[in-house]
Amino acid sequence: MLKDKKFRVPRIWSNRELEKFAHLFSGKGVNVSGWKDVDKEGKKYRDYFSNISEYWITNYKSEARGFQGNQENEIFLDLEEDLDESMYCKFDVVFNHTVLEHIFDVNKAFENLCKLSNDIVIVVVPFLQEQHADYGDYWRFTPLAVEKLFQKNSMDMIYINYNDASDDSIYIFAIGTKNKDKWENINYDSENQINNIKNFMLGTKAIQNSTFFRLLRFLKLTS
Repeated sequence: MLKDKKFRVPRIWSNRELEKFAHLFSGKGVNVSGWKDVDKEGKKYRDYFSNISEYWITNYKSEARGFQGNQENEIFLDLEEDLDESMYCKFDVVFNHTVLEHIFDVNKAFENLCKLSNDIVIVVVPFLQEQHADYGDYWRFTPLAVEKLFQKNSMDMIYINYNDASDDSIYIFAIGTKNKDKWENINYDSENQINNIKNFMLGTKAIQNSTFFRLLRFLKLTS
């Protein structure tokens, strides 16, 4: 139960973050490697993007078709392979939730997310989370790493936030764009941590609450 809570708390937090912004976007949207497109609160991620005209889901390989249910507008895409040019800038908003940690060639995967979009890329990645999944779990991300990945692909990161918890897993939620001037309202959001990522010690609470540090505090108090 405790393990489930550690995973569920950041998931719900990231859903609330998406809820703040998803309705702002129009045009075509895609949940990349979206599996069943579920938010684990009983909704589809499609429900968050209330003002888009088309919504697509990509999954890893066609051999798995139907295994995740019959999905509408499903296409198959391996993020470690070169993206077909017909997919360049195909979508107005690209959404990717807790997938990148499971892809070894993460630079290629992030490049493909950016190539898919003609404007917005939204990513949710773990900063602090135990190793999980039997299909590969390779990476954890800092806010600075996410910013660099956007910059490397000629995109501006306009929003970043994180649930800096002491007992739960920590996720990072970030938005990048190819049209920065268009989204000043996102950039100026009161919860945006973009100006703090170079001096904010993310994860300090979790470290200080660890068994090792609790033991050190106990020894100090009893010495």
